[in-house]
Order: sequence, then structure tokens, then C-alpha cells
Amino acid sequence: MTVELSVLPTHWGKSRVDRVASVNARIGWKALTAAEYQPQGFTFLSTPNIKGREIDFENVNYITEFRYQESPELKLREGDALLVKDGNTLGIVNLVKHLPRPATVNGSIAVIRPTGIDGAFLRYVLESRVTQAAINMLKGGMGVPHLFQWDINRLPVPVPPLEEQRRIADFLDAETARVDRMADIRKQQIDLLGSSEASVISDSLESTGGTPTRVKHLATKITSGPRGWGDLVTDQGSLFLRITNIPRRGITLDLEDSLYVTAPSGPERERSRTRSGDVLVSITADIGSVAIVDERAADANISQHVAMVRPDQGSCNPTWLAYAIKSARSNQFLRMNSYGGTKVGLGLGDVANLSIDIPDLMTQEQSASRITQILSQREDLRHRMIIQRALLAERRQALITAAVTGQFDVCTASGRNVTDEVSA
Repeated sequence: MTVELSVLPTHWGKSRVDRVASVNARIGWKALTAAEYQPQGFTFLSTPNIKGREIDFENVNYITEFRYQESPELKLREGDALLVKDGNTLGIVNLVKHLPRPATVNGSIAVIRPTGIDGAFLRYVLESRVTQAAINMLKGGMGVPHLFQWDINRLPVPVPPLEEQRRIADFLDAETARVDRMADIRKQQIDLLGSSEASVISDSLESTGGTPTRVKHLATKITSGPRGWGDLVTDQGSLFLRITNIPRRGITLDLEDSLYVTAPSGPERERSRTRSGDVLVSITADIGSVAIVDERAADANISQHVAMVRPDQGSCNPTWLAYAIKSARSNQFLRMNSYGGTKVGLGLGDVANLSIDIPDLMTQEQSASRITQILSQREDLRHRMIIQRALLAERRQALITAAVTGQFDVCTASGRNVTDEVSA
């Protein structure tokens, strides 16, 4: 496979990785196993350690001196570029800017040591769209994505004069740092909007007051699904709702990853059959996640890991009840009751005995409508921020690509246009 570089400045050259650097990677693990990791010793980097802007030398595994010394070509030096060559994160790149202690890498990382090129410039070349496109072409169709050393060696490299390489790297260090700071702000805002859901619900519910009442006194049925129905999965049949269908945020069922079962007739089928307005609660994982059964999932069946609460709709609004169960206070109660001894989840009794403050039906409806509106607005804002963060990532890579292929002169570029339409 050959990937051609775009037209470069006339005073630049063209090369490939193996002509400007050495490429080394661990062949297998040389029988190294996780059981050999040490509490202290020589740093052994893995993919998570190089995913950030800076290499993480703190949260690492350690190996013995013997294991470190047996692969001298993988003893890291400042200026080495590290490239993930295996797995779903294939293509991630980082640069060894400093070495706080002797370190090496595991079998998923290739060490690319510059011999005729600036290491920081080479790092950005590997991050550019040109190289990443080549990597994506190579990994397409593989069960487990993998880059062979032969592939890495032949990746194309533009070669400006050394001093120009350093100017480009310095420019990109400054400009990508600025973009990354904006992306970090967006990430914090996205996380904050996602984590504040329980507070929004609690604040609204607390303002309505009400009479403390256990869930079992608000429901006409509380049940969970039958055991063993995982063996009844089929391409067609009854919709089978699992904890994966109950979202962490919001109360709308996620039916994207749905299963169907050939549900046997009889009491078990009838007992666990859903109706529109039923409230589903996760009781073995993501404790306290809640969803409402809508028309899409009416007449489905639930798994043994899901509790179904059927509210008495004459006195209890289903949407309000779902929010009440999802509130911070209720969530704390359910989580506390899911731990202790050999207990690994909630029982139906835990859900039934949850106490919530219930106001009159009209107040419930108004409160539910208000919460839904606020959460919808926040989710819309969160979605826009996710798009902005993705846009920043695209423009970051576009900036890198333009700089390392000579599409503009970094001496006169300011980077002002990198973040157009994306404000902090």
C-alpha cells in the first residue's frame, strides 16, 4: 500500500519512516505475564499511559531489571515517538519529552527513534491526516487491528530543513495546547451537565414537598423477570428488556441494542409482561438507573436484572415516579442497600420499601413536565458541546496536517482561525 504526500514546498524533501528513524517493537511478550509485574522497578508503559497530551509515568506497571535489560532497543530515550500499533486505539501517538525514570513499553507500542529528523516534528507527522489515513487503510477489515513493522517503516514523511522542522514543532506545541485547553473545558462542561441530572431532579422534587410514602403503596405490581430466558434469544419474537436498555441519563428506554426472545406462554410470561407507563429499575448493575416503558416497548418482557414497578396511575404519575426513584436521595438509598455481605444487587423488597415524598397528582404532573423540560434543554446543550469538542479535534488535526505538509508558513501563521465558531 502506498500513500502519496500532497504537493510539498519545493525546498522540502520526501522520505519514509525507516529512512529517518529506527522502528522497534516487542516481539510477543518474551513470555512476560502480568504475574511478573512488580510493586516497584522499571516503568512499563502501556497504551493508557500515552493516550493523553503528556505521557503518564505515574499510573504504570513495573517490571524487573532483567526484563528491562533483555530488550535494550526498547529502553526509552527523550525524543522517542511512541505509536500504538495494536487494538482499537491503534494510531495514537505521543513523544517522550522527559524521562523521570528508566522506562520501556509493552507489546502494543512501537518505539520510533529519530535518526535524521526532529522527534517532535516526526510525532506531528504521525498524528497528521496523511499518516492516520494510511493507518486506517491498513487496519481496515482486520479482526484485531494491527500494524506490522513493515507497514510502519513505509509510512510517508515530509522532510523540511531541520531548523524549519523545529519551528513547525514549536508552533504546533503552542497551537495544539491552546486547542486542547478549549477541548478540556468542553469536556468538563459535558461531564458537569451529565452529572447534574440527579441534582436537577432533586431540587425540583424538594420544592413540591409531599407525604412520605413507600413505593409499594404507589404501585399495583412490583416484579422482575424470569431466570433462564437468555437461552430463548431469537431473531424475532417478544422484545426482551435488559439493563442495557435502561440509560444512565434520562428515563427514555434505549432500544438500539435490543434482544428478542421466544417467550413461553404461561404465568412467567404474563408476570413479566410490560405495559406503557411501567417504570423499570436496574437492580444488578448501574444501580438506580430508571426508564419508563413507552409504546415502543409495551408488551415486552423484562430480564431478571430489571425491576418493574407498575404505578397506580389514579394517584401516581409514571414520569414523576421515575424521576423520584432517580433522585439523589433515592439513588443513595438504593445504592446503600445494594452492598453488604455477599449481596451484589437490589432485591424487589429494596425497591418496594423506598420512601419518597408524594404530592397530589396535579403537582406531580407539573413537576414531571418541568423536570423533563430542564433536562431536555441541558441534554441539547450537552449535545452541542460534544459536537464542538469533535470539531476542535478535527481542526486540531487539520492544523497539524497543514503545518507538516507546508500548506502555510508557520512564521506568519497565528493559529487564530483554528477555533473559529468555537468559543471557550
